[in-house]
Amino acid sequence: MSTSAKKRIWGWFMFDWASQPYNTLLLTFIFGPYFAEIVTARFVADGTAPEMASAQAQSIWGWGLTISGLLIAFSAPVLGAVADSTGRRLPFIWVFSFLYLIGAAGTWIADPAGFSIALVLALFIVGLIGMEFATIFTNAMLPDLGTREEIGRISGSGWAIGYCGGLVALIFALVFLAENGEGRTLIGAAPLGGLDPEAREGTRFVGVFSAIWFAAFMIPFFLWVRDAKDRPAWREGVVGQSLSDLVGTIKRLPKSPSLAAYLGSSMLYRDALNGMYTFGGVYAVGVLGWSVVDVGVFGILAVIAGAVAAFIGGRADSAKGPKPVILVSIIALIIAAVTIVQITPTSIYGIPVADEGIIAGRTASDIAFYLAGSLVGAAGGTIQSASRTMMVRQANPARMTEAFGLYALAGKATAFLAPALIALVTTISGSQRIGVTPVIGLFLLGLVLLLWVKPDGEDQSVWDSDT
Repeated sequence: MSTSAKKRIWGWFMFDWASQPYNTLLLTFIFGPYFAEIVTARFVADGTAPEMASAQAQSIWGWGLTISGLLIAFSAPVLGAVADSTGRRLPFIWVFSFLYLIGAAGTWIADPAGFSIALVLALFIVGLIGMEFATIFTNAMLPDLGTREEIGRISGSGWAIGYCGGLVALIFALVFLAENGEGRTLIGAAPLGGLDPEAREGTRFVGVFSAIWFAAFMIPFFLWVRDAKDRPAWREGVVGQSLSDLVGTIKRLPKSPSLAAYLGSSMLYRDALNGMYTFGGVYAVGVLGWSVVDVGVFGILAVIAGAVAAFIGGRADSAKGPKPVILVSIIALIIAAVTIVQITPTSIYGIPVADEGIIAGRTASDIAFYLAGSLVGAAGGTIQSASRTMMVRQANPARMTEAFGLYALAGKATAFLAPALIALVTTISGSQRIGVTPVIGLFLLGLVLLLWVKPDGEDQSVWDSDT
């Protein structure tokens, strides 16, 4: 492999490293739980019962993510089709990287003394959209980085590197920034640089830190990664033609049943996984009474498990193909989801446990949640890495960005489903624990549809007949 090819792969890896903190710090382990904590406290101060206040906070977070999912779902395939028609991906990545920076840094305004819930959610959604769309265009570069046999390993390594980036960022944030209820970080110190713990400035600065991290580590990506030199020139009517091609691709899905089944399966299991990631920290805060720092420690274990599993899973993907990796991962995620629902502060699977600390002040329920979360992290890392290599196998090689746009559509067209179902069931039941049960059904449906997916995708003749 030439030096330039290696640098391009490493530049591509750096996107995963640079972008992961939005998922790790903001969406899952620090800002999401912080948002739930502050909104819950506001409702309690207004006279709402604590359990109902926690459920309402979870519902608001869920509706916010529902909005972002819908916006991404209906834009991604169109942008992907345009990118394929022009051969240009980097300009889109520049634009959406800018949105990432605005949204991440904007979460600073979530002052516990008073903030607009709608504005904070809007800024968070802007950043999330930027991250998701930039990911679509970088994923579409994957098949150009190696042979069919190599891309599983490349994808797994990239995902593992991303998890490592998230881990380093999370440890830094917990040690130096995010404070607990006593105003102390994980090591018992005040937040770095004189940030005011009373105003939760350490936790709020996590968004600014994520933006700085992204800007710094995207430099190698933009230096080393280039669009193909033989890309078609921009021409009049390219947007209209791209839309026409997209509509044609969707209409032809019945002629490619393996691709259709995979899009449906991935739509369901990725939606369920995102629901677990998104609500895991919020759930722990509301059900187990954890602090943001407690959730962060939980996150460290989950991210380590994800990094190790993604690296191993990438090798298994290259050796056996992505389908077996996805199958095993879904089964593991179902086991983890069932376990999480069965954990309360005083019982595990209905068996009473003491609510006193047994290891480092952690109760049996805390430890069980740590283990379930580590399983989610491990299975989540392998399934996401294998899923993008499976998409490469299922897609028309000539329309790869469009295919990843459809992949994003499949992941986002019902991305509102898990948050909406969780929000709805939580609202109806008034229980956070019951509220997260819909993800189990989504995983099961995804598992069933996976049975119709061909491990190596459609025959080339299917794509040749479409041209």
